[in-house]
Amino acid sequence: MTDAPQLTALQIARAATLVPITEVAASMGIGEDLLEPYGRHLAKISLDAIEALADRPRARYIVVTAVTPTPLGEGKTTTTIGLAQGMEKIGKRATAAIRQSSMGPTFGIKGGAAGGGYSQAAPFEAFNLHLTGDMHAVTAAHNTLSAIVDNHLHQGNELDLDPHNISWRRVLDVNDRSLRNIVLGLGTAEDGVPRQSGFDITAASEVMAILALSTSLRDMRRRMGQIVVGFDTAGRPVTAEHLRGAGAMTVIMRDALKPNLLQTSEGTPVLVHAGPFGNIAHGNSSVVADLIGIHTGDFLITEAGFGADMGAERFFNIKCRVSGLTPDVAVVVTTVRAMKAHSGAHRIVAGKALPPDLFTERPDEVEAGGANLVKQIENVRLHGITPVIAINAFPDDHPSEYDAIRKIADSLGVRCAVTTHFADGGAGATELARAVAEAAEEPGAFAFLYPKEATLREKIETIATRVYGADGVDYQPPAAKRLDQLEANGFGALSVCIAKTHLSISSSPELKGAPTGWRLPVREVRLSAGAGFAYAICGDMRTMPGLGSHPAAFDIDIDEHGEIVGLY
Repeated sequence: MTDAPQLTALQIARAATLVPITEVAASMGIGEDLLEPYGRHLAKISLDAIEALADRPRARYIVVTAVTPTPLGEGKTTTTIGLAQGMEKIGKRATAAIRQSSMGPTFGIKGGAAGGGYSQAAPFEAFNLHLTGDMHAVTAAHNTLSAIVDNHLHQGNELDLDPHNISWRRVLDVNDRSLRNIVLGLGTAEDGVPRQSGFDITAASEVMAILALSTSLRDMRRRMGQIVVGFDTAGRPVTAEHLRGAGAMTVIMRDALKPNLLQTSEGTPVLVHAGPFGNIAHGNSSVVADLIGIHTGDFLITEAGFGADMGAERFFNIKCRVSGLTPDVAVVVTTVRAMKAHSGAHRIVAGKALPPDLFTERPDEVEAGGANLVKQIENVRLHGITPVIAINAFPDDHPSEYDAIRKIADSLGVRCAVTTHFADGGAGATELARAVAEAAEEPGAFAFLYPKEATLREKIETIATRVYGADGVDYQPPAAKRLDQLEANGFGALSVCIAKTHLSISSSPELKGAPTGWRLPVREVRLSAGAGFAYAICGDMRTMPGLGSHPAAFDIDIDEHGEIVGLY
């Protein structure tokens, strides 16, 4: 591996020679008649492309997931992009499909989500800021329904909507903790009906999850109508269709449903679409992007949020159930630092730098942290999918530590490759690309983890025991009551998301590796009927982040030449 690049991601992006977006599309078999360009290097793709490409061969479908990450993440996005570039280097045509960046984290601590180093999506600035306005459309559609809800209360509440049982809040694409809990309608009677509510970040909106899971404009319209904003005083669900808001919401979202086409820093096609929250939603890019991308080359490589216990489980059991696409391989990204973190020998605090001793050569710690990797490989195999381990290389790693990971891979009978795409671009990912291409030739036996007909409790308990390794599930009274209400109202056939920490396979961020002897505590259950799932909340899940003491916004500015600086 060459030395890690000293240039910033933004500088690398600006130095890259980008291909006109029409040429990128042409390499995918997409003609200009199906493009809606936003300048020279960015375009939306018409949904007509789904039908126009349907007769073309189906690509191998690859999902990139990971071990349970450290708070800084282990590089799934850059690995997804690097793998696509690596495929091109070994003579395979590839398309990457990733989520859109949220501007809240971009201006907060996390930064953007375009990948990094020499494996990133471009144009970098557009990706991490407004792109084509999809985030704003989600915000506007969601808040339109919010306004209709409160107007309904003000205009007499014909549907007898219970003001104390309204779950539909408001959203904004910023990190602002002061908006988590608010009181609406203060002032005179003309200012609305006073009630307690709050804001979530736009990525946590059910509208965002609907955007990611809709298969067509008609399907989106149906899903919008199924959104449950709350319950009436008799305990019956009140929907956006009842409130006559679903049509306007769909109109606002019409253009946002079209996937965005970008390219990597090496000109490989990248579909960027939707950014559903990884905790309370399924944390995957859009179905329509994959329905297009699956017919654009030899490989379609997509990414699932967080570890394999979260994003990949939802990819398999929610996204694939909707799309009808069957994955061929799951790439499980790991890093030396993540393996050491799961040894339990280091104290790691979210929002703070990783401890310096994490980077000392200690292959024994890598082996000690192997339980997490072993369990995440098992979680992939639970669904009948062939795993490949990708070791995302960092400059301060040591060969002996890679050997420790390879030893674990050998014991599991799993292919393993070191990838240096961050520093070397596609050339650094060829070993991984060859391993994935070989694995994709093996016959698969994909299977969902649970049948659609299972009860919500059965689905939650299946995930908890088989994926997380819990001994069972404990429901607090409000959660048990809500589950009974959802089943009684016909929502039992929905899929489930479990909202828990992403820093452990368990429900406690303090438990590393693959903990056993614990039970999953479900304190609350909420409904995303339009998206098609219920979600069980385990622990304190923040749906509106806050800013740190030194957010990225402090460093982002315009220089004397009118160029953006400080974006990462």
